[in-house]
Amino acid sequence: MTQPNQAETEQPKPQWRGLPAGIWALGLVSMLMDISSEIIHALLPVYLTVGLGATTLAVGVIEGIAEATAAITKVFSGALSDRIGRRKELAALGYGLAAVTKPVFPLAPSIGWLIAARFIDRVGKGIRGAPRDALVADIAPGNLRGAAFGLRQSLDTFGAFLGPLLAIALMWLFADDFRSVFWVAVLPAFLALALIVFAVKEPDRPAGLRKVRNPLSRAELRLLGGVYWQVVVVAALFTLARFSEAFLILRVEAEGVALMLVPLVLVGMNAVYSVVAYPVGALSDKIGRVRLMIVGLALLIVADLFLALSGGLMGIAVGVLLWGAHLGFTQGLLSALVAETVPAELRGTAFGMFNLVTGVALLLASVIAGGLWQVFGAQWTFLAGAAFAAVAAIWILPLRHKIENGRHKDAG
Repeated sequence: MTQPNQAETEQPKPQWRGLPAGIWALGLVSMLMDISSEIIHALLPVYLTVGLGATTLAVGVIEGIAEATAAITKVFSGALSDRIGRRKELAALGYGLAAVTKPVFPLAPSIGWLIAARFIDRVGKGIRGAPRDALVADIAPGNLRGAAFGLRQSLDTFGAFLGPLLAIALMWLFADDFRSVFWVAVLPAFLALALIVFAVKEPDRPAGLRKVRNPLSRAELRLLGGVYWQVVVVAALFTLARFSEAFLILRVEAEGVALMLVPLVLVGMNAVYSVVAYPVGALSDKIGRVRLMIVGLALLIVADLFLALSGGLMGIAVGVLLWGAHLGFTQGLLSALVAETVPAELRGTAFGMFNLVTGVALLLASVIAGGLWQVFGAQWTFLAGAAFAAVAAIWILPLRHKIENGRHKDAG
């Protein structure tokens, strides 16, 4: 009886075991910073209004300025990382700014201090976003790029899932003492900073890679290529379809759910998102990104229909969970598509422009959603989202072969 040889008995290694340590480290950095940020952000609106006497208008202005600042900063940080040919230093600077603001929240004597801290925190987010994503693309092997972005997204979203739960538990533990809870949030922020400084090693710049003097010039932006800009259009249409998750909270609250339980909407959504993102990213390395993106858009359409047409809490809960699943099917894949449709020396600029366009689209989507809700009711907000998702799916279909051909060439 012949014995099977070693090649026949060896089982293929799971993709996550082939990912470089730097990808795991960047994922853990994102997770720790998200835990820290979400502990604070889950409580900040209540702390501002109840603890410091701010108006809801002030809360809205603070959040609007913060998010707009982050979106604009991403463009310039991404372009700067291309110009200097380095990503890690800028990403570490962004995480460092976010970390040093965290002690301000428990120490702040007035609203002005909190506004400054929130502003600097979002500047830090803007600085780190595009260079970090470009660094993931630089570190990851071409044939595992979907898995790399999926893993980072899963760990990041796990932090967004865990943070609000910790906030609830800590408020119970400290008897509703906001400042004590905010002090706990300082620890994971500085752990994230230490991890990116000491555990992430940026790969050497490939020999012969073109140096970029002015990444935001018209000539360089043209070099990003038509397929990239079409991916950006798809992402913008997709963002118009998904608007702010705040409308999920409003939809659940309209069904009469107790206010203290409403935040569980985001916990459930992020739990599904976190579980789905990595396996979808890994699968996309084998069967292609675009068909999975279309599945994600289909999930969004079904989620919107449940949220628009369901008359009970069970149907709305299904819609919320499907919403989380569609994020897992699309967000990491969009990042992988950006990385694979542009020249390597312009990845930072590409991520910066991508984030700016989708950030503006998210603002516009939320305004449209709010207007439809106010004039016509919640049903039409989610039906409009389903329509935008269908348009995005139709737009991406003709790109499939261009994108997949480029991906296989890059992976090889």
